[in-house]
Amino acid sequence: MDALQRRMIPEDMVQYKLFLIPSHALTHQQTEERIKHLIEEILAKVAPLLTQYIWQHQPFKLKYHPEKGDVPGHIGGSTQFGDNVEDEWFIVYLLQQITEAFPDLAARVEDNDGEFLLIEAADYLPKWLNPDTSENRVFFYRGDLHILPCPSESSSVGFSYDVVPSVTQALALLSSQPEACLARPKICSALRKRLEGYPEKIKSSLHRAHCFIPTGIATVLAQRPDLIAPAVSAFYLRDPVDLQACRSFKTFSPDTRVFTLVTFTRCLYAQLQQQHFTPDRRSGFTLPPRSHPQYKAHDLGMKLAHGFEILCSKCRLPSSEPDAPVSCNPQWKGFIESLKRNGYFRGELEGSALFKELLRSAENFFKQSVASESSVLSPGEEVLQLLHSCSPLNMEELKTLESQLPKEDSDSWLDITAQDLERLLQERSGGRADVAGKSSSSTKQTQDVVDAEKRGEDTEDKEEKEASYSLIAVSQGMKNFLNTMSSHEGAELPWSSATQPFSFDPDSMANALDRLLGSKNEELDSDDLDDDDDYDEDEEEEEVDEKEGVSSDHPEMRGAETLDSLKSYMDQMDEELMSTNVGQSFSQTNDKASSGNGSSAGDGLSKEEREVEETEEEIQPLDVDVNLVTNLLESLSCQAGLAGPASNLLQSLGLHLPPNSDPS
Repeated sequence: MDALQRRMIPEDMVQYKLFLIPSHALTHQQTEERIKHLIEEILAKVAPLLTQYIWQHQPFKLKYHPEKGDVPGHIGGSTQFGDNVEDEWFIVYLLQQITEAFPDLAARVEDNDGEFLLIEAADYLPKWLNPDTSENRVFFYRGDLHILPCPSESSSVGFSYDVVPSVTQALALLSSQPEACLARPKICSALRKRLEGYPEKIKSSLHRAHCFIPTGIATVLAQRPDLIAPAVSAFYLRDPVDLQACRSFKTFSPDTRVFTLVTFTRCLYAQLQQQHFTPDRRSGFTLPPRSHPQYKAHDLGMKLAHGFEILCSKCRLPSSEPDAPVSCNPQWKGFIESLKRNGYFRGELEGSALFKELLRSAENFFKQSVASESSVLSPGEEVLQLLHSCSPLNMEELKTLESQLPKEDSDSWLDITAQDLERLLQERSGGRADVAGKSSSSTKQTQDVVDAEKRGEDTEDKEEKEASYSLIAVSQGMKNFLNTMSSHEGAELPWSSATQPFSFDPDSMANALDRLLGSKNEELDSDDLDDDDDYDEDEEEEEVDEKEGVSSDHPEMRGAETLDSLKSYMDQMDEELMSTNVGQSFSQTNDKASSGNGSSAGDGLSKEEREVEETEEEIQPLDVDVNLVTNLLESLSCQAGLAGPASNLLQSLGLHLPPNSDPS
């Protein structure tokens, strides 16, 4: 049932729930009152972070959900984050902060992928934990990630992996055994790294740009900066029907354009900047030549005006009757008191300019996050209502302030170089100490080589040292990968193989050889051996029985015979391949120098002995490392810098080779 419900969650939506863990038994009415009071306290606590936040599609919103089935009454909400996945992780950060500030709350969060927090730490999860066994097991509690354990030999705390605990059972275990439920340090570290930078990241994710926009839009954005998001989305998702309203701008005339500074999120700015659009000639919007220094400001303003016009064209004019002030809402008084207790107004006196600005932001936040859904207007209706209720900005005054505008932010972050992409990939695959050290060292050496080439210095010694390190890392990494034991679920990367002791099981090795050579009770596949008509099956069975008897009585003899048989088998293969050209494709160990020293001493040998010696010289051992690296480098060269099997394998192993500087 949970799987079906999870499939119903849209791809760009995150759902979150906050459960109360009371210290003593409460009635249903007391629980409901307590939860509703907590909603006001929570929103007042996070209001300083949310009042200036620009959401991509929907804001963070909490409301009371009554008890239903085995799910107790709780605080819940859902948010569509659209194309900006940072909104989803900002909500995760908010839930972490809420559970830390309110110790009697435990939070769950999921999207269409289910427990996406576990995806972030997938390399460190216990083997039994997977999407089928993680239901009602993952919580934020007291600011830390908790995973309800599975009973083991060392501890009986938890639920069996094939049991789905109810929410009530999970909360009871979480409150009684919080230390046993605390997630592993590496899991917490991986999640902490993903949330690194908040709340400072809120400001760093914004982008300020100069735009030529109609005065009406400047008036709206001065009151509600967050309305930039639905306007950009309206332009970004426009269709031919929407553009019909933009042939003649009835709401935002292009003749009233002013030069001003507009605040976007980076996602919104990228969506607007990267779209190529030519306005209709009848719209009145004309663009200067691309070489004009203010071409980008004209282009952004034109696109933004189209987005706002599309929003308003889908709505009717607001009612002439003014809406009831927010102070009439019975929840407003408790909300404003919570804001004062949490220091939201920063000690400002009532009536001051900053106090009024903070109060207006709090009112807008209250309307979006606390007020009932029936009173919520669409973005287009809010724009029209602001145009009718607010006095328009003085156009002449705005034009005089154009020369005093702050400098816009650089959009160089839109251009990602190959080195930046490599660094981002390394950061996303970070958290593995053994590999991270090698990766950072290899990347640093690569960067040193590139810088030295630019300066025209002699880098031959440095390149040889780097190549030696990189090739050794490639060879050792591939050996670790091939020697790693994997399960039926697929190959596992040996991230921690360097820290684990080497183990060897001779019995398993002997059994593997037995299966390979077809001894014991294993039947040989018809594809492995040719069937001869004159082969006596009875004699084969007798020989097998004799071998089984010997091997069962003398295990040591069985292992020795198996190894001798394998060696004889490999020698026969070498002799057969000598007459072919297969060996020319492999690099062999250079032992000719040592063999040349004894050539004079071998002149007195007989003909048969010389033939044996020549055969041994021809069958030289292969240099596995050289062949491995050679084939990998040839595969990388054939990829011509694009993605392919060799680069993907090396990247997954945390190995990084310098770019090919030799075009030949």
